[in-house]
Order: sequence, then structure tokens, then C-alpha cells
Amino acid sequence: MVSSVWEATLMSETEPLIRNISDTALWVAVYRARETDRPDAVFRDPFARLLAGERGEQIARSMPFGDEAAWSWLARTYLVDTFVTEQVQQGADLVINLAAGLDARPYRMALPASLRWVEVDLPGIISYKEEILRDKKPVCSLRRVPLDLSDQQARRRIFREVSEGARKALVLSEGLIIYLSDEEVGALALDLAAVPAVQNWVTDLVSPGLLRMAQKTLSPQLGASGAALKFGPEDGPYFFERYGWRPADVRSLLKTAARLKRLPFRFRLMALLPESDRRQGSRPWSAICLLTKQSAG
Repeated sequence: MVSSVWEATLMSETEPLIRNISDTALWVAVYRARETDRPDAVFRDPFARLLAGERGEQIARSMPFGDEAAWSWLARTYLVDTFVTEQVQQGADLVINLAAGLDARPYRMALPASLRWVEVDLPGIISYKEEILRDKKPVCSLRRVPLDLSDQQARRRIFREVSEGARKALVLSEGLIIYLSDEEVGALALDLAAVPAVQNWVTDLVSPGLLRMAQKTLSPQLGASGAALKFGPEDGPYFFERYGWRPADVRSLLKTAARLKRLPFRFRLMALLPESDRRQGSRPWSAICLLTKQSAG
């Protein structure tokens, strides 16, 4: 049984599998579900398969090299989980999850009940998620804000509003900034830096080389949706310094997947090579970055 009008529309045979940027959340949830099914899972997301639905499985099956690339998605989830845990232990009392998609961390992670968690995303996917999880209880305080993050005035207002009363806020932008231009990422960075409570920001990042590879590989699937891949800065995490942020911790997806024993054989030699968080150029490189506001010292 299709769980909502939104999903029913997604299942239309006359439309591309990935109709809009929100559909990529269905796709990524499949990889979380598959990792959860493993007896040696490095994380467990019992809600992922329910959230992904049949549409998510269809999208995942349609992706070139989808199974072979699963390591990058699970490493990304694992690292963001790790950063969230560390930051909460270090006093973060608010998490602002931008383009939250179908993330279920407020339900599946061991988080203090006193933590405030705010999800911001487009109205359609928020409605879908709320319907799927309507009978589930989050472990911490959870609020969802329907918002198009490209509306700069609206997001500035929401950032100020949701951060009121927080002492130390953490921002997540998992799977977001790769779809933005350099100028759009810079503007977002400035808006976040302007919020006093926001001290740290966790985001994923790719090199120019990996961006070009992904554009070539995924363009047939993403092209019709308008979800073009755009952001892979030449200076890597140091792109953010001009906007008030400094890289505090940069963790490679490749090396993390190797450590977790999830890396396909053909990538294992590459994982042994030394890495830098500086310019990567044409090298296929991706990481999860913890950025700290420069004024925070």
C-alpha cells in the first residue's frame, strides 16, 4: 500500500525515477537499510527501509555502480553519527539539520532527552517523513521546519529563531552543499556564522576530481530532476575560511570505509596512500568535515 499522495506521485511510470532533489533521500535511505541488515552493521537504522519504500529501491537499482559505491554512503552516515555523538558529549545542546531528508538520527541514536533537534527541509519531504514516522517517538526534542533553504531571508529568520536559548549549536548539512554553487555555499556559510549560538558545522565535501566523475556518472539519472552536482572546491575544506569557518577535523570516507572493512577490493590499495586535507585537484577524494567558527577560537 502506498503510504502517501506524495509517494504515489513519485511512483508514476511517466516520470523519471529521480523527479526532484528530495528523491535522492529515498535512494540514500536504501544504503542505510542494507547496512542495517548486516549482522556486523557499523550502525543500525531500523527506520531506513520503511522510509526508502519501493521507490528508493528502484532508484538504487537504477544507479550505475550503485552497489559498488555503497561504502561511501555508509562511511558518510557512520562519520556524521560519530561527529554528532562527540559534539553532544562536548556540550552541544542544539542540532540544526539542514536538508534533513529522511535522516532518522533523533529516533535511532543514543541522544540525551534534553537535546533539541531541528530538521529543515522542503515541505513535501517533511510531510512524507512525518506520515511514515507518525507512530514513532524520537529520543530527544524534535521540531521540523518546512522551508526552501534557497530563500535567504527566510532561512536567516529561522536560524535566529531556532537557535534562541541555545548555548552551543551544531549544524549538519549532509548531502546538501554538493548541489549548490560556490556562491550559494559561501552565502550559507556567512548566514550560519552570523548566528551566535552556532559554533560548529559538519558537512560532507568532495574534490574537484570526484565532482567531475560524479557529474559524468550520475548526470543521466539526476539531469531531469534539476539536482545538478556543482560544489567541489579547489581548496577543499579551506574554502570556508574566507566565510568565517576553519576546518577542525577532516575524516576521509575512503580511509573510514577501509577501517570499517567495507571497501571493495579494487579500492583498497588507494586507501593505503597518504591523504591531505589540502588541495586534491583531480584526485577522487571525499570527506566529512567538522568546521568551527573562527570567532569561537
